[in-house]
Amino acid sequence: MALPTASPERQLSHQRSIDVRVYSRGTGLWEVDATVRDVRAKDTTTVTGVLPAGQPIHDMLLRLVVDEQFNVIEAGARTDAQPYPGACENHGDTYGQLVGLNLMRGFRRAVRERVGGIKGCTHITELSQVLPTAVMQAFAGQVVDLRGSDAGSAQPMQIDGCHALRADGAVVATYYPRWYREPGQAAAVTPAPVPKPFRQPESPP
Repeated sequence: MALPTASPERQLSHQRSIDVRVYSRGTGLWEVDATVRDVRAKDTTTVTGVLPAGQPIHDMLLRLVVDEQFNVIEAGARTDAQPYPGACENHGDTYGQLVGLNLMRGFRRAVRERVGGIKGCTHITELSQVLPTAVMQAFAGQVVDLRGSDAGSAQPMQIDGCHALRADGAVVATYYPRWYREPGQAAAVTPAPVPKPFRQPESPP
């Protein structure tokens, strides 16, 4: 289905912004800052009073420290704006329970098990779900070789991950011919669960 046409009469009511930034410490560890922010376009009456337009109803930060094998080494969260002051922000060290998880191995399911529902904050827990692909994007070409050009037998993890990169499609045939297979042909190898770290060669000075 084509993208629905935007109505010329529409008016902004609510804006949710999600921002993920990944920072290298230069030591083999990386910091991942993920924020979620909800803002109303007009003054809104809530159960705790009137929320002025432009003032966030949610403003939350989740920070992970991960190594280059996608393991979570440190984790924690902070709430700066919330609809129920004195309650929403009192999640303590709940998100420290993400330590020990691996972003590429059942991370989303494990997060829901550890901090889902009444164990944590709905918005911070939802925010965590975007982190595996965000960190992969940060690592691609710097830490992880997604070209599959190494001598190993494991195909690049992105193959068969979306419609464009289906193993029997034109993109794989063109850019990853080693792992292309004819339509209907079973996969010859099992994708690696976690990409093998590599270092992009530095350009000569």
